[in-house]
Amino acid sequence: MKEYIRLIKFVVPHVWVLALATLCMIGTSAFSGVSISMIIPLIDNVITGKKMTIPAGVVVPDQIRSVIDLVNSMSPMDLLNWMTILVMIFWLFRNLFEYFQTYLMSDVSQRVIRDVKNTIYDKLLSLPMDFYSKNPTGKLMSRITNDAAVIRDCISTGLTDMLYQPIQLIVYIGLVFTVKVYFSISWGLILISMILFPLVIYPVVKIGKRLKSISRQSQESMADITTTLHETISGIRMVKAFSMESRESERFKNQNQQFYRLAMKSVKRVSVVSPITEFTGMFCIAVILWVAGKEIVSGALSAGAFVTFLASILSLMKPIKRLTNVYSINQQALAAASRIFEVLDTKNTVVEKVSAGELPKFKNSVKFNNVSFGYDDKMVLNGISLEVKAGEIAAFVGPSGVGKTTLVNLLPRFYDVTKGELTIDGVDIRDYALKSLRSQISIVTQETILFNETVAYNISYGNNNPDMKDITRAAQIANAHSFIMKMPQGYETIVGERGFRLSGGEKQRLSIARAVFKNSPILILDEATSQLDTESEVLVQEAIDRMMKGRTVFAIAHRLST
Repeated sequence: MKEYIRLIKFVVPHVWVLALATLCMIGTSAFSGVSISMIIPLIDNVITGKKMTIPAGVVVPDQIRSVIDLVNSMSPMDLLNWMTILVMIFWLFRNLFEYFQTYLMSDVSQRVIRDVKNTIYDKLLSLPMDFYSKNPTGKLMSRITNDAAVIRDCISTGLTDMLYQPIQLIVYIGLVFTVKVYFSISWGLILISMILFPLVIYPVVKIGKRLKSISRQSQESMADITTTLHETISGIRMVKAFSMESRESERFKNQNQQFYRLAMKSVKRVSVVSPITEFTGMFCIAVILWVAGKEIVSGALSAGAFVTFLASILSLMKPIKRLTNVYSINQQALAAASRIFEVLDTKNTVVEKVSAGELPKFKNSVKFNNVSFGYDDKMVLNGISLEVKAGEIAAFVGPSGVGKTTLVNLLPRFYDVTKGELTIDGVDIRDYALKSLRSQISIVTQETILFNETVAYNISYGNNNPDMKDITRAAQIANAHSFIMKMPQGYETIVGERGFRLSGGEKQRLSIARAVFKNSPILILDEATSQLDTESEVLVQEAIDRMMKGRTVFAIAHRLST
């Protein structure tokens, strides 16, 4: 229930749309009820040729009595003509209200899913690097795609029925009791109806509890599939190089089969709800028909009144059935919601202080004072102390796994130190706003990250209003201008996902151009030339030499010669 309330809170900002939809639901239900009430004059006055009568002793409001007198004063043919026109008018308005309620509820659901996705994405962007080291990309993508889609069904179908069907129930139950009061339907018939219909709900509740568990397993299975797709497609070159197509195909088929089995378990339980509710409902109708039939035969009950009563009871079947389905839908949605809330409830290990200030332009030095850091229970750095003065180059050389990259990742606060402190110009970096701190640090890594956008966009990434002259200048410093101008649209050429249309050297030079454009006083070079051929390395090294001038540099390499 707690998770459902949290989910419904996403609806609150759009409550005005929900209110309009609810008004349309009331209109739809009202015109449906009025249409059913017209059965009484149709059978009593038109078909059987009798007059509508109110049993002796029953007090009827003057408005209703005036309508009955008007109906009784009309000939069967005139009444049939008027009823035909009225039915068409009522159903026209009913369908108009139904259209608007469907449109408005769909609008609410789409707004909610938009907000849920935005919230998840913003949360993911705010989480530190250690979160991503523990959670595969595909599973995180699944939270925004698959899980959010399940929640959409909960809002569009589940919430709609939770509002609309009770209104329908109120209208039809009101019609039942109106007929009972004014046309002497026996209390026995009412009590039988009220006792029998709750039998429909019990099996649905039992099935719904199991559905939540199956749905959660299904969402996790879909997350595994998404992860496999992401890994295989992004690493297709490696898959082909090692001839692993068959192995990857088998892995995907096994995961797909697992999802299929869980989906069918869910379908089996959802599908059985409808036959159970319909059979139970028809059993109730049969009992009511038998009891009421005896009263009609004895003349104690008007045929028109009974048919209206029966139509109202039958009309109750649909909202009851839909409400039982809502429970199943909500159980599946809650399973998806719990996975989403796991992400939203993740605590950020890199927290910006409320009192965090702006970092003044770097002037003096960066100091590591007895810094220690570890991932979970594994310590990587122990008691590191060093000082890098403004304008100096600090080189970190050594084999993989000794903590070189980890050390420099502490500077932009991708991680926070476990012990000790890291200061810039004598102030702990945790006292600065993250955006302010990172604005003074540029990074060039061995794994070049480019976006599926234009060359100009990638170079000026981080600047919303870049000057083309500055972009060109940065490209020239990075030895990238010449190859950019040979591209089909120059600086407006789309580089493709992760820059797949470019060579390794070209991608690296764009990465350097991006760092040059940012023009930060502190520069981190993490194996920036390790994956390049000799010719590309010369060009990149020239670009790096120009970029390093006047900056404080933290350079990482495996080889001392680099």
